[in-house]
Amino acid sequence: MRRWLFLFAAVPLVAVLPVPDYWIFQLNYIGLYAMTCMGLVLLTGVSGLTSFGQAAFVGIGAYTTAWLTLNLGWSPWITLFVGLALTFASALIVGVITLRMSGHYLPLATIAWGLSLYYLMGNMDALGKYDGLLGLQSLNVFGFDIGQGRPFFVLTWLILFASALCMVQLLDSRAGRAIRSLKNGTQMAEAMGINTFRYKVTAFVMAALLASVAGWLLAHFQRTVNPSAFGLKMGIEYLFMAVVGGVGYIWGAVVGAGLIKLMDDYLQVLLPKLIGTSGSYEVIVFGVLLVLVLKYLPDGLWSLVARYMPRRDREVDWADAGHLSETHKPQVGELLLDVQDIRKQFGGLVAVNDIRFQINAGQIVGLIGPNGAGKSTTFNLITGVLPLTSGAVKFRGDTISGLPSREILRKGMARTFQHVKMIPDMTVLENVALGAYTRGESGVISSMLGTNSAEEKRFMKEAQHQLARIGMGNYLHELAGNLAMGPQRLMEIARALCCDPALLLLDEPAAGLRHKEKQDLIKVLRQLQSEGMSILLVEHDMDLVMDVCDHLVVMEFGTLLTQGTPAEIQASPAVRAAYLGTEH
Repeated sequence: MRRWLFLFAAVPLVAVLPVPDYWIFQLNYIGLYAMTCMGLVLLTGVSGLTSFGQAAFVGIGAYTTAWLTLNLGWSPWITLFVGLALTFASALIVGVITLRMSGHYLPLATIAWGLSLYYLMGNMDALGKYDGLLGLQSLNVFGFDIGQGRPFFVLTWLILFASALCMVQLLDSRAGRAIRSLKNGTQMAEAMGINTFRYKVTAFVMAALLASVAGWLLAHFQRTVNPSAFGLKMGIEYLFMAVVGGVGYIWGAVVGAGLIKLMDDYLQVLLPKLIGTSGSYEVIVFGVLLVLVLKYLPDGLWSLVARYMPRRDREVDWADAGHLSETHKPQVGELLLDVQDIRKQFGGLVAVNDIRFQINAGQIVGLIGPNGAGKSTTFNLITGVLPLTSGAVKFRGDTISGLPSREILRKGMARTFQHVKMIPDMTVLENVALGAYTRGESGVISSMLGTNSAEEKRFMKEAQHQLARIGMGNYLHELAGNLAMGPQRLMEIARALCCDPALLLLDEPAAGLRHKEKQDLIKVLRQLQSEGMSILLVEHDMDLVMDVCDHLVVMEFGTLLTQGTPAEIQASPAVRAAYLGTEH
């Protein structure tokens, strides 16, 4: 917090120092551009969503205040909130429509949105068409003009730093971890109980609101608005600033905005002199720069700074924190999972054919079979990743088939993945804390304001407990992406345990592990069972399966071959022929 107090104090200090007016003017524009780019950091860098329509939301904020102040005589301070309301409504509508798209369709949709709004602004008489609206009043407080020069610098950069502080606090929270999980796909996030679509829309709307504030400031700074500042070209330029600065870093927005603004001004003067003719040659330079950055510095310029900034471990200050809520656990022997003749067809292909089995509380049940037997498909049918063609899955007496993964988790069923799914640039502690998402309540606003500290301490305490439970108590502050395969898989188990499950589903947890790591995994599984945990295990390693499982379900070609105790399965001629191998 001391660093933030220093930043806030530095803003008025810069304003009173003998800094040339030219640089104050430049810093005003850099602050406005950085504010818009900061929204793209959240949207593109953190959430993994590409938008070319950010400039359109700048235009909504600018045109709203321009029209209301010129035509109705409203105070600019009132029009700020009207612009935010209009931006919120339009971003919500656009987001709900476009964010269901994936791949290249989302960027194309935002391009269409930006173009449509640009031509709307340019063809409406009420908005001055392409000439725009002129003669806006400057911002003032109690008769003191703060809409130009140094006072405007103080206003803009204080808003910028306040936005950055809110974003930092957001990203280090329950809601922030949910948003950060979006970049790595939706499957893991949904399995942790996160409504990924809602958070995509949230990130889109928040980015739009930041752009709207920048547009409001820009309108009263320039005293005029016209469509050219809010078209597709500026939308691309904002994204360009974010990428060059470092789209994954909050301060990358400031670096990118500053570099591109200064280069743009200098190149517009320098290049025509060098070439001998006028033209927008700076665009060519920017294009070459973007290619070089993407090739040699894909994380942007701020990543160079970040390399030399020591990463500080999170302060362990949650010893006295309370505990998260826990669900009622079943009694040992109680019927927990009832898989009733589930079937999955992909067109004419039957991948899973009327599989049935049960799991009682306290059991470790193994689901085994040769490659292509349908184990993973069955696993995904149980966890809601795939819809059933027929049959039913009941959990603790309730039918869960047809429910999305996040709702199945809330019932008390948590899972890991065949291929480890994590957030590499988050610490082990933070990755595990993501599993406790459904056990908290704090939202985006409380996180931004920093009023969620008590709940955050409970999250961290729970995550630390689960890591210690599986023998990873020394890995709290290690970046997850730096872990070897064995610790990564154990981390996934800890994350699933953080969900407070009654049934733990493990999808090939021993895949890629060395002998010592497998032995550690066996110890963890036995310990969990001794604590009353029920486990469904999909695994190829027969030594591990035979060692830890109480009951085995054997599949072949999507059908149930047999089921029984490990001893019965080993003695079965059909199983030995199909999977374990027939003795000669």
